[in-house]
Amino acid sequence: MLRLILCLLSFALPLPSVASERMAGTRAVEVTPMVTGLDAPWAIGFLPGDGVLITEVDGRLLWLNDGALREVSGVPKVWDTGQGGLLDVMVPRDFTESREIFLSYSKPMRGGAGTALGVGRLIDGRLEGFRDLFVMENGSRKGQHFGSRIVEAPDGTLFLTVGERGEGALAQDLSRANGSVLRLNRDGTIPADNPFVDQADALPAIWSYGHRNPQGAALDAEGRLWVNEHGPQGGDEINLVKKGANYGWPRTTYGENYGGGRFAPTTLAGTEPPAHQWTPSIAPSGYAIHSGRLFPELKGAHLIGSLKFDYIAVLSPDLSRETQWQWPETGRVRDVTEAPDGAIWFLSVIDGAAYRIAPAR
Repeated sequence: MLRLILCLLSFALPLPSVASERMAGTRAVEVTPMVTGLDAPWAIGFLPGDGVLITEVDGRLLWLNDGALREVSGVPKVWDTGQGGLLDVMVPRDFTESREIFLSYSKPMRGGAGTALGVGRLIDGRLEGFRDLFVMENGSRKGQHFGSRIVEAPDGTLFLTVGERGEGALAQDLSRANGSVLRLNRDGTIPADNPFVDQADALPAIWSYGHRNPQGAALDAEGRLWVNEHGPQGGDEINLVKKGANYGWPRTTYGENYGGGRFAPTTLAGTEPPAHQWTPSIAPSGYAIHSGRLFPELKGAHLIGSLKFDYIAVLSPDLSRETQWQWPETGRVRDVTEAPDGAIWFLSVIDGAAYRIAPAR
């Protein structure tokens, strides 16, 4: 009851608008808190116009519109344990006509929980007719590695990243969704050109496999899918996702056992090496590839949040150079995304806030 009262009070307060001037490399930027008082925020989605959706892990979907923040009803029940809960939100390009909102979440099921993808129509502050499009077949009581980001491909199909749920060997099992990137049609059916549709012992939704825990995903200007994912102890990766490719986990990794000691080679024939890797781990989450709309010097740059070191990693388009934006606001960055106007928004778990980055005036 106390938590509910505090949440209602925080919704009633006016949203802060005081910007702080920070340096992003050689450029002065304004970092403005757009929403505060959030409880473990996970993802941001932009509606046409000024609307913004934010997920909280405990199962709330919040809607910021015209300076007011309210909770959206009709959200599915989630398994709020460990890294599980309400995870990503994706607003499709045709939202104005379809009113559809896509959510990924940890779905309670026999044996624990598994990653799920569902869709509902946002009508008058409620998700109407929410239904699942994909649900992992096997639940687990382990609280880690759900993934899970949703990306709308240029052809309108959906990519969903799925963690291996702490069961590394399953990332090499094509009959299971664990440790994979899935590709689905908007209605949950399987695209006919998925790589394993004709393989009897494979899950036809799989697009790529051998991933550990991909918590960031983005399209570049060419429409190619990139993901970032957590390594064990070292070996966090950026991967350019290719149809049918095996990214090697756990047979190959730059990471090592917790407590020390290597258990796999850094490269292995028949698997795709990472396009970039971090050792030590930065715990990457969230992913944006900037269009250059508001920051021309960042066109094609990869922006990725660090949960461990409290910064936004900014990598050159070819991934050869990295700088960090580290400010008082960048505490445990969970999501990084580009708004329709080209501004960069990010979520700080430590602050419980959504921030907007724009060039200083």
